[in-house]
Amino acid sequence: MRSSLSRRGFLAAGSGLAAATALSGCSTFASADSDPGTLLVHTQLGTTAPGSPTYKAVVETFHEENPDIRIKNLVNGDDLPQVYETSRLARKEPDVVMVNLYDKTLAWTDVGATVDVKGYLDDWGLRERVLPAALEEWTDAKGRLRAFPYFATNWPVAFNTALLELAGVDSVPTTGDQLIGAARRLRAKGIAPVTVGGNDWTGQKLLAQIIQTFLTPDEARKVYTSGDFSGSRGAREGIDYFVQLRDAGVFADKAQGLTSDIMTTQYNTETAAIQSAMSSALAKVSPKAAGHTEIGGWPLAPGASHSKPTIMRSHTLIGFWISPNGVKKLSSVEKFLRFMYRPETVSRFITESGRDMALVTDTVSKEFPLVAKAQQLGDGVGQVLLPDLYVPPTATQPLITATSTAFTRGTSAAAVRSALESAYRTA
Repeated sequence: MRSSLSRRGFLAAGSGLAAATALSGCSTFASADSDPGTLLVHTQLGTTAPGSPTYKAVVETFHEENPDIRIKNLVNGDDLPQVYETSRLARKEPDVVMVNLYDKTLAWTDVGATVDVKGYLDDWGLRERVLPAALEEWTDAKGRLRAFPYFATNWPVAFNTALLELAGVDSVPTTGDQLIGAARRLRAKGIAPVTVGGNDWTGQKLLAQIIQTFLTPDEARKVYTSGDFSGSRGAREGIDYFVQLRDAGVFADKAQGLTSDIMTTQYNTETAAIQSAMSSALAKVSPKAAGHTEIGGWPLAPGASHSKPTIMRSHTLIGFWISPNGVKKLSSVEKFLRFMYRPETVSRFITESGRDMALVTDTVSKEFPLVAKAQQLGDGVGQVLLPDLYVPPTATQPLITATSTAFTRGTSAAAVRSALESAYRTA
């Protein structure tokens, strides 16, 4: 994995989009920094993100048990990484950051914006609480543990069996030919087949999943690290397969302009029969639709590198990063993270919010049946690589633009490859 941010690059990045926002909050950062009893936590849990109510509740419990420590939350949405970087420039950054390993955050530990937490994980006796796969994903090429792993996700495919049956489809499709046949029958009934946010990250991930149909994990790592989609025979075949499915009408009309919110709405209102959905989206499926939803993997083409329909899994959805300022308050940080790692705290996120966790737990999401079904898929499905750890951060947004191009019907496989490769050249 390569870092796109040098220290100079980090400084330049901080003067961008969120500079005014973050710097206007410097008084907030300063007040927290000057108060040893206040721990400033920068988090996305406080918006509409699943798990936000549970997070607020467990923080209150923490306060009851630790009256000498006050958690002060700074809440941002998708702009959190930019806001954090700008606050770091002013040396007024929060003490702890709760965010995923993706895009900008890939470079944070390398440029000193956050610290290696491997020693703290061991010193605080928390290593055995973390799934080995999570530790592997959060560890960089130099052996540094970027953050304390917390949220994970399964990313399977949801099939509305009632809509499939209405269209005369007797079983969930497991091959490309079956999927194309099901799409034709669904369209004949006025039902969208596969809904997808072709204009955002959900489409980017589904495209990456389909491209990997003919790639082993090692081959996929090379492709998504280099951006060479033409030099790999497997990548070319995967893009050909995607184009075949797209032009056969498998995806919802005008998929190139749809977003994740529209995708979720179409599935929940049962105007679309299939969606590729991560755990947080599965938790939002309406009870009516969930009652006749089967969870499985993406259908395969002949000659695929996988023996079973595929899903994606990741343990990098949210972790607890420690900033240089946080190192000055290690005693408070330790108490907070020990509390968040408690089995009963972890279980609350599973039972109350339907979250998947990167930690060892026997708790199952009984109130979120589709999340539980995804957790129980096990070896019944194959698994492809979530490419986020390997895509250069500066290529992330250009890849989403390329994704919209890819979902535009009539775009040739060669044009799709060119668009994807251009995203890396832009980077």
